[in-house]
Amino acid sequence: MQTKTIDSVAGKKRVILPRAVRRQQLILATMRCISKVGLSSVTMAQVTKEAGLSRGIANLHFERKENLLIETLRFVTDEYNRGQAEILDAATFSSAAEQLAALVQFQFSRSVTEATKMAVWFAFYGEATSRPTYQKICADSDARAARSVRALFTQLGAMQEALVDVGAVTDGYIALIDGLWLNILLAPQKMTRAKAKRVARTFLEGVFPSIKA
Repeated sequence: MQTKTIDSVAGKKRVILPRAVRRQQLILATMRCISKVGLSSVTMAQVTKEAGLSRGIANLHFERKENLLIETLRFVTDEYNRGQAEILDAATFSSAAEQLAALVQFQFSRSVTEATKMAVWFAFYGEATSRPTYQKICADSDARAARSVRALFTQLGAMQEALVDVGAVTDGYIALIDGLWLNILLAPQKMTRAKAKRVARTFLEGVFPSIKA
Protein backbone atom coordinates (compact mmCIF):
# COMPACT_ATOMS: atom_id res chain seq x y z
CA MET A 1 0.00 0.00 0.00
CA GLN A 2 1.37 3.41 -0.92
CA THR A 3 2.08 5.92 1.81
CA LYS A 4 -0.24 8.92 1.69
CA THR A 5 0.87 12.47 2.27
CA ILE A 6 -0.84 15.78 2.85
CA ASP A 7 0.42 19.33 2.47
CA SER A 8 1.38 21.08 5.69
CA VAL A 9 1.03 24.79 6.37
CA ALA A 10 4.68 25.31 5.51
CA GLY A 11 4.18 23.69 2.14
CA LYS A 12 6.03 20.52 3.09
CA LYS A 13 4.52 17.10 2.83
CA ARG A 14 3.69 15.30 6.07
CA VAL A 15 3.56 11.53 5.99
CA ILE A 16 0.36 9.93 7.21
CA LEU A 17 1.20 6.62 8.86
CA PRO A 18 -1.20 3.93 10.08
CA ARG A 19 -2.74 4.45 13.51
CA ALA A 20 -0.81 1.55 15.05
CA VAL A 21 2.51 2.95 13.84
CA ARG A 22 1.85 6.41 15.25
CA ARG A 23 0.73 4.97 18.57
CA GLN A 24 3.87 2.88 18.83
CA GLN A 25 6.05 5.88 17.98
CA LEU A 26 4.48 7.78 20.86
CA ILE A 27 4.73 4.84 23.27
CA LEU A 28 8.41 4.27 22.50
CA ALA A 29 9.07 7.99 22.92
CA THR A 30 7.25 7.86 26.26
CA MET A 31 9.49 5.00 27.37
CA ARG A 32 12.60 7.00 26.53
CA CYS A 33 11.26 10.03 28.38
CA ILE A 34 10.41 7.97 31.47
CA SER A 35 13.94 6.57 31.53
CA LYS A 36 15.37 10.10 31.32
CA VAL A 37 13.18 12.11 33.71
CA GLY A 38 11.06 9.62 35.64
CA LEU A 39 7.39 8.77 35.38
CA SER A 40 5.96 11.67 37.36
CA SER A 41 7.94 14.29 35.40
CA VAL A 42 6.99 13.16 31.91
CA THR A 43 4.91 15.65 29.92
CA MET A 44 3.14 15.39 26.59
CA ALA A 45 5.39 18.15 25.27
CA GLN A 46 8.47 16.07 26.08
CA VAL A 47 6.99 12.97 24.47
CA THR A 48 5.97 14.70 21.25
CA LYS A 49 9.37 16.36 20.97
CA GLU A 50 11.09 13.01 21.54
CA ALA A 51 8.87 11.37 18.92
CA GLY A 52 9.23 14.24 16.46
CA LEU A 53 5.46 14.59 16.28
CA SER A 54 2.96 17.33 17.01
CA ARG A 55 0.88 17.66 20.15
CA GLY A 56 -2.20 17.38 17.95
CA ILE A 57 -1.20 13.90 16.79
CA ALA A 58 -0.59 12.81 20.38
CA ASN A 59 -3.99 14.13 21.43
CA LEU A 60 -5.63 12.43 18.47
CA HIS A 61 -4.31 9.02 19.45
CA PHE A 62 -4.37 9.21 23.25
CA GLU A 63 -6.37 12.37 24.20
CA ARG A 64 -4.41 12.88 27.43
CA LYS A 65 -1.14 11.92 29.09
CA GLU A 66 -2.67 9.40 31.47
CA ASN A 67 -4.05 7.36 28.57
CA LEU A 68 -0.62 7.35 26.96
CA LEU A 69 1.04 6.20 30.18
CA ILE A 70 -1.47 3.39 30.64
CA GLU A 71 -0.95 2.18 27.09
CA THR A 72 2.81 2.36 27.59
CA LEU A 73 2.53 0.09 30.63
CA ARG A 74 0.31 -2.31 28.69
CA PHE A 75 2.82 -2.30 25.83
CA VAL A 76 5.76 -3.41 27.98
CA THR A 77 3.79 -5.99 29.97
CA ASP A 78 2.16 -7.48 26.86
CA GLU A 79 5.50 -7.63 25.05
CA TYR A 80 7.09 -9.54 27.92
CA ASN A 81 4.19 -11.94 28.33
CA ARG A 82 4.12 -12.68 24.61
CA GLY A 83 7.82 -13.50 24.64
CA GLN A 84 7.44 -15.77 27.65
CA ALA A 85 4.37 -17.47 26.17
CA GLU A 86 6.25 -18.25 22.96
CA ILE A 87 8.59 -20.36 25.08
CA LEU A 88 6.28 -21.83 27.71
CA ASP A 89 3.46 -22.65 25.28
CA ALA A 90 5.73 -24.14 22.64
CA ALA A 91 5.63 -27.85 21.89
CA THR A 92 8.99 -27.92 20.13
CA PHE A 93 11.27 -28.50 23.13
CA SER A 94 12.59 -32.00 23.71
CA SER A 95 12.33 -31.69 27.49
CA ALA A 96 11.10 -29.45 30.29
CA ALA A 97 14.76 -28.79 31.18
CA GLU A 98 15.43 -27.46 27.68
CA GLN A 99 12.34 -25.28 27.92
CA LEU A 100 13.52 -23.92 31.27
CA ALA A 101 16.91 -23.06 29.80
CA ALA A 102 15.18 -21.14 27.03
CA LEU A 103 13.10 -19.26 29.60
CA VAL A 104 16.17 -18.14 31.55
CA GLN A 105 17.86 -17.09 28.32
CA PHE A 106 14.82 -15.01 27.40
CA GLN A 107 14.46 -13.41 30.82
CA PHE A 108 18.00 -12.08 30.64
CA SER A 109 18.13 -11.36 26.93
CA ARG A 110 19.15 -7.93 25.66
CA SER A 111 15.58 -7.26 24.60
CA VAL A 112 14.14 -7.81 28.07
CA THR A 113 16.94 -6.22 30.12
CA GLU A 114 17.50 -3.17 27.91
CA ALA A 115 18.03 -0.22 30.28
CA THR A 116 15.15 1.91 29.01
CA LYS A 117 12.71 -0.96 29.33
CA MET A 118 13.89 -1.85 32.82
CA ALA A 119 13.57 1.80 33.89
CA VAL A 120 9.98 1.83 32.63
CA TRP A 121 9.14 -1.44 34.42
CA PHE A 122 10.33 -0.21 37.78
CA ALA A 123 8.93 3.30 37.35
CA PHE A 124 5.43 1.91 36.93
CA TYR A 125 5.85 -0.65 39.71
CA GLY A 126 6.92 2.17 42.00
CA GLU A 127 3.68 4.02 41.26
CA ALA A 128 1.41 0.97 41.34
CA THR A 129 0.49 1.11 45.02
CA SER A 130 -1.08 4.56 44.64
CA ARG A 131 -2.50 4.12 41.13
CA PRO A 132 -5.22 1.43 40.94
CA THR A 133 -5.06 1.17 37.15
CA TYR A 134 -1.30 0.61 37.15
CA GLN A 135 -1.66 -1.84 40.03
CA LYS A 136 -4.24 -3.92 38.17
CA ILE A 137 -2.21 -4.06 34.95
CA CYS A 138 0.94 -5.05 36.85
CA ALA A 139 -0.91 -7.60 39.01
CA ASP A 140 -2.62 -9.18 36.01
CA SER A 141 0.68 -9.38 34.14
CA ASP A 142 2.47 -10.91 37.11
CA ALA A 143 -0.28 -13.46 37.65
CA ARG A 144 -0.25 -14.47 34.00
CA ALA A 145 3.52 -14.92 34.03
CA ALA A 146 3.45 -16.82 37.32
CA ARG A 147 0.83 -19.30 36.10
CA SER A 148 2.95 -20.26 33.11
CA VAL A 149 6.12 -20.59 35.16
CA ARG A 150 4.34 -22.66 37.79
CA ALA A 151 3.06 -25.05 35.13
CA LEU A 152 6.62 -25.66 33.93
CA PHE A 153 7.91 -26.04 37.48
CA THR A 154 5.17 -28.60 38.16
CA GLN A 155 6.50 -30.73 35.31
CA LEU A 156 10.04 -30.43 36.60
CA GLY A 157 8.97 -31.13 40.19
CA ALA A 158 7.42 -34.43 39.15
CA MET A 159 10.85 -35.54 37.92
CA GLN A 160 12.57 -35.05 41.29
CA GLU A 161 13.07 -37.69 43.93
CA ALA A 162 12.22 -35.30 46.75
CA LEU A 163 8.89 -33.51 47.07
CA VAL A 164 9.00 -29.95 45.67
CA ASP A 165 6.79 -27.13 46.94
CA VAL A 166 6.06 -25.76 43.48
CA GLY A 167 4.15 -22.74 44.73
CA ALA A 168 6.97 -21.60 47.01
CA VAL A 169 9.58 -22.24 44.33
CA THR A 170 7.59 -20.22 41.79
CA ASP A 171 7.23 -17.30 44.20
CA GLY A 172 10.91 -17.47 45.11
CA TYR A 173 12.07 -17.63 41.50
CA ILE A 174 9.93 -14.69 40.41
CA ALA A 175 11.21 -12.63 43.35
CA LEU A 176 14.77 -13.59 42.38
CA ILE A 177 14.22 -12.53 38.77
CA ASP A 178 12.79 -9.17 39.85
CA GLY A 179 15.79 -8.59 42.10
CA LEU A 180 18.27 -9.50 39.40
CA TRP A 181 16.54 -7.19 36.92
CA LEU A 182 16.78 -4.34 39.44
CA ASN A 183 20.48 -5.02 39.97
CA ILE A 184 21.07 -5.06 36.21
CA LEU A 185 19.38 -1.66 35.98
CA LEU A 186 21.15 -0.04 38.94
CA ALA A 187 24.57 -1.70 38.78
CA PRO A 188 25.03 -3.10 35.25
CA GLN A 189 28.81 -3.42 35.59
CA LYS A 190 28.48 -5.51 38.75
CA MET A 191 25.42 -7.53 37.74
CA THR A 192 25.82 -8.44 34.09
CA ARG A 193 23.30 -10.43 32.12
CA ALA A 194 25.68 -13.39 32.10
CA LYS A 195 26.08 -13.29 35.88
CA ALA A 196 22.34 -12.96 36.39
CA LYS A 197 21.76 -16.05 34.27
CA ARG A 198 24.29 -17.98 36.38
CA VAL A 199 22.54 -16.89 39.58
CA ALA A 200 19.13 -17.95 38.25
CA ARG A 201 20.52 -21.22 36.99
CA THR A 202 22.16 -21.96 40.36
CA PHE A 203 18.84 -21.44 42.12
CA LEU A 204 17.00 -23.68 39.70
CA GLU A 205 19.60 -26.47 39.79
CA GLY A 206 19.36 -26.47 43.59
CA VAL A 207 15.63 -27.07 43.38
CA PHE A 208 15.59 -29.28 40.29
CA PRO A 209 18.85 -31.33 40.25
CA SER A 210 17.65 -33.22 37.17
CA ILE A 211 18.20 -30.17 34.93
CA LYS A 212 21.96 -30.16 35.47
CA ALA A 213 23.81 -30.87 32.26
